[in-house]
Amino acid sequence: MRSVAEDIEESLKKAGARLHHVEGTRNSGWMLMDFGDVIVHIMGSQERDFYRIEGAWSEAREVVRIQ
Repeated sequence: MRSVAEDIEESLKKAGARLHHVEGTRNSGWMLMDFGDVIVHIMGSQERDFYRIEGAWSEAREVVRIQ
């Protein structure tokens, strides 16, 4: 999870996005990275099953899903 978060942050930084806020930790099983117009959710499989985020954001446009 840590390397995924670092890669996302680095890639978006190169694209001109700035990380405003992070919730969760790289060791907790979930993270939310707020880049302003873009919100990135990184979750382990158990956390994803528990939070069922796809239902909470059913009208949001999914850009990329990596499983």
